[in-house]
Amino acid sequence: MKMKDNSEQGSPALLDQPPRQLTNVLLGIIAFALVLFLMVQARFILISLAIAIILFSLTSEAINAVGRLRIGPLRIPPRLASLVALALIAAGLLTLTAVLISQVNTVVTMILNYAGPAQRAIAELFSWMGPEVEQSVLASMQSIQVAGYLTTLASQASNLLSATILIILFVGFLFAERIWFDAKLLSLIGDSERAEQVARMVGTIMRRVNHYLLVKAIVSAVTALAVYGVFQVGGFNLAVPVAIITFALNFIPSIGSIIATIIAALAVYVLTQNPYSAGSVLIAVGVLQFVIGNVIDPMLMGHALRLSSFGIIISLAFWGAVWGLPGMFLAVPIMVALMIICAQSPRLRPLAVLLSREGLPETDH
Repeated sequence: MKMKDNSEQGSPALLDQPPRQLTNVLLGIIAFALVLFLMVQARFILISLAIAIILFSLTSEAINAVGRLRIGPLRIPPRLASLVALALIAAGLLTLTAVLISQVNTVVTMILNYAGPAQRAIAELFSWMGPEVEQSVLASMQSIQVAGYLTTLASQASNLLSATILIILFVGFLFAERIWFDAKLLSLIGDSERAEQVARMVGTIMRRVNHYLLVKAIVSAVTALAVYGVFQVGGFNLAVPVAIITFALNFIPSIGSIIATIIAALAVYVLTQNPYSAGSVLIAVGVLQFVIGNVIDPMLMGHALRLSSFGIIISLAFWGAVWGLPGMFLAVPIMVALMIICAQSPRLRPLAVLLSREGLPETDH
């Protein structure tokens, strides 16, 4: 009888587990949806903050190296090195923003001049299917509201200037707070050994992301110069805007180089309305992108990332949907940080294994 009573008393607890698990799952889904909503609504601030953290990470090691230098008996104060770095970052960002806005104006002017010829040139690509199909494509192209897209492009350019100023402010405050990071981390965690482990993990994230961005910057610059050379040899206009677009899009893994190649070929076709010239540029730029992306890039990158190719595509799709084009630029750095963080937790390690290329994320920092 006692065994029966015990079984009867234990059965409600067992029956209560599935509803409790279902409640936890539903609460997790609601929390994820709420966080996703907030990330979308605050994307301007969050994207600016993410870029500021990356710039701060790129310059922190350089500041530490400068701080260790001695000029005779004198030593460069860390605050002075931080101020110089902040001034250089501000000047570089403002110059880059001015160049991008100038190129946007050039592209807008060219679109206004070539909108009509471009629509007819694209419609002529379908002439082999008959005049009716060609006229239908031309009518569809002419129905596109070019002015609306140009207005959106102009507003994005103004947002770029606002984002640049916000990034400079974020970087400045990060530099001001950097000398207290270790003390704050120790006070927050309370355990010196655990705080040191977290500091090593953050250092690993910074080193990997820095290595990735530096290699990508070098590879993208080489690719942009090669595309610029192709346009100059062919005598085509828009060499500088296409080169800048190529440089930027090459920071997007896998699909960025494909989009840049198509843009280069379409630009030549719109300018010349000659399919053979466009095809030649498509082949030339495609070969350059293939050689640089599949030979030089992996050779320089080495095993620094150890990321799954499928995981990169999923990350691109997710962050592109949440933050748009800037999210696609930030997808790989965020994925690197996520993999390293998950590798430190036994419960989250399966996710790190899925994100890693060989299924063996590094855990030693």
